[in-house]
Amino acid sequence: MRQHRAYEDMYLGEKAIWLEGGRYEAALLPDNGGNLIAFRDTESGYRFLREPEDEDGMNKFKARPFVYGIPVLFPPNRYKDGEFPWNGRTYHFPVNEAETGNHLHGFFTDIPWTVVEFGHTNSESFVTIANRIDEKHEVYRYFPHKFTIKLRYSISEDGLQQQVMIRNEGDDEMPCLLAFHTAINAPFAPGSTAKDCRVKVTIGERWELDERMLPTGKYQQLTAEEEQLRDTGIYPFGGEMDNHYRAAPQNGRNRMELTDTKQAVTLIYDVGVSFKHWMIWNNFGKEGFLCPEPQINLVNAPQVDLPADQIGLFSLKPGEIWEESGRLYVK
Repeated sequence: MRQHRAYEDMYLGEKAIWLEGGRYEAALLPDNGGNLIAFRDTESGYRFLREPEDEDGMNKFKARPFVYGIPVLFPPNRYKDGEFPWNGRTYHFPVNEAETGNHLHGFFTDIPWTVVEFGHTNSESFVTIANRIDEKHEVYRYFPHKFTIKLRYSISEDGLQQQVMIRNEGDDEMPCLLAFHTAINAPFAPGSTAKDCRVKVTIGERWELDERMLPTGKYQQLTAEEEQLRDTGIYPFGGEMDNHYRAAPQNGRNRMELTDTKQAVTLIYDVGVSFKHWMIWNNFGKEGFLCPEPQINLVNAPQVDLPADQIGLFSLKPGEIWEESGRLYVK
């Protein structure tokens, strides 16, 4: 078994912080959106996250960073006309999805993050990265609040742990919004196929979306297949999925399970109960990977006339902190 260590090296030509220990290894790209681009079981040959295959793949990653690894979405998903009305003011985000006329996926997927520290103990290796937003930061012109967002990843015999913290460092109240567009390989095991995979997610009702992929504020009844997705698991690519759901934790946990029936092993993505919504996207039904995306808030939340608790739109007062932790592991 390998000893735990954390070190700086390259990943397909980009600076990376590598974490190693036991059967696991992981790589984080601080200059490329703080993306945790790789999480692997080196003994079994499992690659749990979708990674670029080569340097040409890195160019594709840079063009669409939200379909590889674990990208940070802040604010997450879509906002009608790029407008974000909140607390008596309206923020204006760039319209970057021409086909819908919406803002999509926020400001953190491709900007650099600062490496705060990395290191190891006898039981884990870890890295902490952060982005501090103030008047000098490029994000401030769209989201004029002073705050720090911090991520800590660690690997141990219990898999990969993710800890996220947002602290309001300004003088006014700020909305708190976050998601992860996590790209999970299906299959993740060599020798298996997508047909060997079954995915289960702790979903509740499906949100009705309009032609611009924005919630109408109404729920839709789950189909029989979606009930299977919730209860027992389904083949991930039986049809296109680009669906938004209320999260409904089961047995106290909010998670995705991806089971490889051939290997008799299950990857669990436990995201924590602060994430009140799921977006599930399977790349138009093409076999290879899917994105179970845990979100704090409903898509376009500020423009949906529903109670804040229901749509997951909450705020941080000056000096307040929000934090949550999640884990990727196998059983």
